[in-house]
Amino acid sequence: MFTGIVQATCDVITIKAQSGLKTFEVNIPEELQHGLETGASVANNGVCLTVTKLVNNRVYFDVMEETLQLTNLNFIEPGDKVNIERSLTFEKEIGGHILSGHVHTMATITHISHTDEHYNLTLTVPAKWMDYIFYKGFIGVNGCSLTVGEIDQDQFKLHLIPETLKLTNLSDCEVGDKINIEIDSQTQVIVDTVERILAKKSLQK
Repeated sequence: MFTGIVQATCDVITIKAQSGLKTFEVNIPEELQHGLETGASVANNGVCLTVTKLVNNRVYFDVMEETLQLTNLNFIEPGDKVNIERSLTFEKEIGGHILSGHVHTMATITHISHTDEHYNLTLTVPAKWMDYIFYKGFIGVNGCSLTVGEIDQDQFKLHLIPETLKLTNLSDCEVGDKINIEIDSQTQVIVDTVERILAKKSLQK
């Protein structure tokens, strides 16, 4: 489990393509590796990955074909930065909201508005996922816990503060980029439950 509070943006050093997977070598600073072991879970751009090897400051992750198809890790190249968060531990302050690290879909950035007063991203997602995205609701975006701004039919807007831009790779985004999206699990359960109840009532009429 994760909180959506990104701890660092880290460089991807190498990516080795193998049959059915890619192995990522990520340069994670020593202070974030305290207690890190093979088999531990680390979120990369919001995707829960398992540590397969540690060598000095380099941490290795195997990314399976299904994960590559569902997330923007498939588009990452050596030299790119990924948002990193270690898994949640007991007694740790939860500053964001609970995330599982299981990305539901990718959003496409359709517009960026960057002025002295604001930095806004406008994104679109496949229509079925818009049912779970609400104004002022929580959403995981490249592993960042963010609050949804305006919603307009098939798109929604994010208002990013300077601290978020400084600590994450969202400041590097360009129009057309794909962004990992994790829907808030509680929102999804509520929406699906209400839809089932309404559907059942409709059949009973």
